[in-house]
Amino acid sequence: MPALTGLIEAGRPVEHHAPARRAMVAPKAWNLAVEQLAEGRWSLLGLWGEPDIVHMALLGEGREIGMISLKCPGGRYPSVGQLHPPALRLERAAADLFGLLPQGLPDTRRWLDHGQWGVSHPLAPGTLAAGASATRTPPPAAAYRFLPAEGDSLHQIPVGPVHAGIIEPGHFRFTASGETVVRLEERLGYVHKGIEGLMAGSPVERAARLAGRTSGDSTVAYSLAFARAVEAALGVEAPPRAVWLRALMAELERLANHLGDIGAICNDAAFALMHAHCGVLRERVLRAGDAAFGHRLMRDRIVPGGVASDLGEAGTAAIRALVAEIRQRFPHLVELYDNTASLQDRTVATGRLKPALARQYAAGGYVGRASGRDFDARRSPGYPPYDELAFDVPVLQEGDVNARVWIRIREVEQSLSLVEQILQKLPGGPIRVDIAEPDGPREGMALEGMALVEGFRGDILAWLRIGAGGIIERCHLRDPSWFQWPLLEAAIEGNIVADFPLCNKSFNCSYSGHDL
Repeated sequence: MPALTGLIEAGRPVEHHAPARRAMVAPKAWNLAVEQLAEGRWSLLGLWGEPDIVHMALLGEGREIGMISLKCPGGRYPSVGQLHPPALRLERAAADLFGLLPQGLPDTRRWLDHGQWGVSHPLAPGTLAAGASATRTPPPAAAYRFLPAEGDSLHQIPVGPVHAGIIEPGHFRFTASGETVVRLEERLGYVHKGIEGLMAGSPVERAARLAGRTSGDSTVAYSLAFARAVEAALGVEAPPRAVWLRALMAELERLANHLGDIGAICNDAAFALMHAHCGVLRERVLRAGDAAFGHRLMRDRIVPGGVASDLGEAGTAAIRALVAEIRQRFPHLVELYDNTASLQDRTVATGRLKPALARQYAAGGYVGRASGRDFDARRSPGYPPYDELAFDVPVLQEGDVNARVWIRIREVEQSLSLVEQILQKLPGGPIRVDIAEPDGPREGMALEGMALVEGFRGDILAWLRIGAGGIIERCHLRDPSWFQWPLLEAAIEGNIVADFPLCNKSFNCSYSGHDL
């Protein structure tokens, strides 16, 4: 049984890749890694492409992180998804964007490409060379073939992609027997923005702004992941005060989203009172973020090299008042949730996700932790200043809607404690350093960096390469939803159709973050 570090050491190491190691490997080593994934020894953190190269980020048994890359002659490589299903959609996306052809892939349908781009494989070398004036005519888009389901008295219910209100677009195809869901199949990609293509050739500053717009409700987490990846590539360390301010913003973002989700889940169970009260608290968090950092979502406040806004006395006072208010009001809401029998009837035992599936898909955040997967990127592999902060990572085993609510409740409590600790320990000093291109031996060389940070949904992966002049040559951002959307399909099976909104909201996967 090989160790991840041993597999990487046996390959051809890629210089100037930090902090995790990367190696070019042969097909035999690639297949060996796939076997470790299939047997559950390692976890898949990401899979993405470049012209004629495919990459995998992996989490080993000892929680070490490594990255392997494989050349793809003729665009072909051995499929990971044929043995490890969590890679299926990632491989389909790489096929759409780069024209890579995973050999043995069980599902070759298009994923992000709906046939409306006016060009096939937009990030392939020929297409990139053509630039904005590309006129290649793609083959006609065939009708999307949803997977069949067989049985007596089955019927299909199409939902979306257009939904009520301001919900993002996504299509859900239900196959039901009466009211019981036999199969759910998703079709996503409707909000593909071309983030990776826009980043290629951009200065670091512009790319940082794009990263913060990958998924709006996680703008702090994405900005943090991108900034840490840039700093790892360039060998730059953000000032201590900036590091602590970043954590403060991240915990405020976590608070806002968890409070909003708790209320929205209850609202989908027709308990609007919780929705109203949680909505008030969420608004308080957004206003405190605005008072402290000048933006309700704190967008563009984390930048490579540090932060763009310092925290003054008024902002500190606003955050302290926020924590006091939530500490006073939130326990009553938790009691209301726990003691309302009609609400518990809807959430308990609904939408169960089996722990084995959560482990197989390396599900992050509340989805994984509600089903027994004890993983939090703040703790392991970890990053500052969380190594100097005391916090617990709540884990439950039930895997139902109720468990996902309780994980959020406990994380609200932990984030309140973290905010208090950060304000107490916040160091002084500068908030930003220069990230100029290095001189000396590394001058003019391509530099690569990777970061894994904990957003409110789970771990966000950022990988990038910086070329001459500080230009982003390639950047890949992986949302936790890539590994959570497929699990929603499994969790809803055997439930009634009317419980889908409840299950869906308890997962609260990102359309925008997934669709790139």
